[in-house]
Amino acid sequence: MKSIFCTCITACALLAACTAFAAENATAPLVLTLDDCIRMALKAAPELGEAQSDIALASSKLDEAKSYRYPQLQLTTLVGPAPTAYRTDVDPVVKTDREFSFDALTWFASADATIIQPLYTFGKISENMKAATHGIEVDRSRKEQRANEIVQKVHEYYYGLLLAREMKELVLEVQEILIRARDKAKKLLDQGSDTVDEMDLYKLDAFSGVATKYLEEAKKGEALALAALRARMGLPVNAQLETGTERLVIVDVEIPTLESYIENARLRRPEFRQIGEGLKARAALVEAAKANYYPDIFLGGLFSWAYADEREKVQNPYINDQFNHLNAGVALGARWKLDFGITGAKVAGERAQYNRLLSTREFADVNVPLQVKKYYLDLIEAKNSAAATRGAYLNAKKWAVTAVANFDFGLGPAKDIFEALQAYSSMRADFFKSIYNYRIAAANLDYATNEPLHILEK
Repeated sequence: MKSIFCTCITACALLAACTAFAAENATAPLVLTLDDCIRMALKAAPELGEAQSDIALASSKLDEAKSYRYPQLQLTTLVGPAPTAYRTDVDPVVKTDREFSFDALTWFASADATIIQPLYTFGKISENMKAATHGIEVDRSRKEQRANEIVQKVHEYYYGLLLAREMKELVLEVQEILIRARDKAKKLLDQGSDTVDEMDLYKLDAFSGVATKYLEEAKKGEALALAALRARMGLPVNAQLETGTERLVIVDVEIPTLESYIENARLRRPEFRQIGEGLKARAALVEAAKANYYPDIFLGGLFSWAYADEREKVQNPYINDQFNHLNAGVALGARWKLDFGITGAKVAGERAQYNRLLSTREFADVNVPLQVKKYYLDLIEAKNSAAATRGAYLNAKKWAVTAVANFDFGLGPAKDIFEALQAYSSMRADFFKSIYNYRIAAANLDYATNEPLHILEK
């Protein structure tokens, strides 16, 4: 009995431990790096699903264009009533005075088939195939462009989250210094020191209130960035998420020249591929529309069969019985559709679309380099600003430490603490903003040049 009791106790303990472990794992936060967030966002993005459907649609148009090269078969079958007929109705003379009677009706069945094999269409098939092929590449480039936009947004949310957390930590640091300074001021005031008065306490409390305001703003920014990151990755709104990168730091790497960025943008930007493939597709559609001026050359085949009860077959090439016969044949044919202005209007419409894309290419040739230059200058400015503000906030921190120490020893007024902390918090906040701007400018340059390696993450 004692052994059974101990076994039950052990089993219950193991079950409780497993339950606690499972609950702990269920609530454990996801620790994700920037690359993890990008992969999850690309996997969950509905825009990419839409783009893939566009590619599938373009592929189906190519399959349709290819199918016009193959024979087309048309089959018609009929079953219905037919009048009876015998050889005596035409031999020795054709009787033309037979009266209609329902009693003289029988039934018939027929099947007619025509098959047409295109031989030469003056480009109608080949140009449409070419247009569809380039259309697929257009949609693939558009999907790549959407993916780049998603990556750009993930960078913005991820570094926005890091910035909000750095700001929150900065405010907490300032609050801690203010709390220690207030405790010291209260102690000195209780001791009757002449270096502190009631106004110093009011100033410290007021400055603490301002710090609390900025703390709430930092918490709000953190919550918004987290919500945006979760939504972009397709995670639940209550999912626990931690970033693999804890601090917002600048990466000191050599920045390539502006000319190299512009050249990479021209070579790799999906928008340029879209325009290039689109121009080829539109040019093919213009030629396909012009091909309607010319006939289609084809090889045609015909098969016709019909049978009717109570109708005798007549073996005479001059007489064709539509209810009782068997015919077949093959012929070379030409089909030519002539219209008055319709084809010309279609050609003009396709050429207008082609010219529109030419204008789009001119716009891209001017504005893409301008966009790259803006992002490049943003990167240079942010890097220089980060270097400048780093030295400024380090000196401001020394100033704040000295002011607090002097106040602790009763050698300095409280206003020195306010001025030092204000300068320190302002310079350190500007430093983190510069790093954020640097990271976002780098991500924007990656987007503008379709850079897949993210060199600034090394």
